[in-house]
Amino acid sequence: MLYNICLQSVISLYQNYIKGMINLKIKTIEEKDFITVKNLITDAFTHDEHGYNDEAELVAKIRNTKEYIPELEVVAEDEGILGYALLSEVYLNSAHQQYTGLVLAPIAVNPDSQKSGVGKLLMNELEKRAKALDYEFISILGHPEYYTKFGYKPASKYNILSPFKDVPDETFMIKEIKDDYLKNKEGTIQYSEAFN
Repeated sequence: MLYNICLQSVISLYQNYIKGMINLKIKTIEEKDFITVKNLITDAFTHDEHGYNDEAELVAKIRNTKEYIPELEVVAEDEGILGYALLSEVYLNSAHQQYTGLVLAPIAVNPDSQKSGVGKLLMNELEKRAKALDYEFISILGHPEYYTKFGYKPASKYNILSPFKDVPDETFMIKEIKDDYLKNKEGTIQYSEAFN
């Protein structure tokens, strides 16, 4: 009896969670969203354990580089913007060749909507778009306990290095979008000038 009550409670919670997500839509950002997104990024990172480190300013700088791809800047909306994410181009510099991939920086979710699946939806949508645009990998500098859920691995497993000194190995991650694309490739990721 108790089992059935608990099961019904879990099912009810899950159904309410799904209902809440049904109205959520992911779309390419529009210029009219820029100020709202700037405020969302500032708020989300201010509440993060590492604090705010000019992530909103980074976004503005990325938009002015050749590595910016408008289709890879998205927002999650449901009666207002709840989340935001941006992929931009990076380069894998090996001894003999340069390969183009992407970096996720930043992703932000309204503090009141965190842990509700918004980030997951943003990640999945960006990965789908990156694949459609024929990119082969995405790099991330972030929380390993979160990003490993999406298949990200330490870049060091591919002999790929961060361009930044003193970055903990487990926080600089990469994911192949095209299977085995990074096999026998190694080198250092080069971010756009916006990151300097």
